[in-house]
Amino acid sequence: MNHPFVNLLVRWLVLALGVALSTKIVPGISYDSGLTLLTVVLLLSFLNVVVKPFLLLFSLPFIILSLGIGVWLINALLFYFVGRLVDGFHVAGFGSALWGALIVSLTNLILNRLLAPPRSPPKPPAKRDDVIDI
Repeated sequence: MNHPFVNLLVRWLVLALGVALSTKIVPGISYDSGLTLLTVVLLLSFLNVVVKPFLLLFSLPFIILSLGIGVWLINALLFYFVGRLVDGFHVAGFGSALWGALIVSLTNLILNRLLAPPRSPPKPPAKRDDVIDI
């Protein structure tokens, strides 16, 4: 699974699963059709690549002081923003967006850990023979 396109498809599928799961668990989040879900996934991916780094950079002091909770708030803001942009994807309020972003984040965390290739053990350092024994 080293091909970049396959990795992108897997990330989109994991994100789609997280959004679909959040619509089933969180009251106030819903989507009308599969095409709407695809649009939400593509827009969330785009915002995560383009907008999120700037938001993280500008809010870095708050993120550090809040011990990372600021990242969750940024994810919820993007989730809420997508709910306002995409017709057929409904996010009732910022509270629903908070819980939806948490479910999407946890889904991404769990599935990326499960789908990641196993780590190989570190190689021992090579024996150096540059010391002259007398």
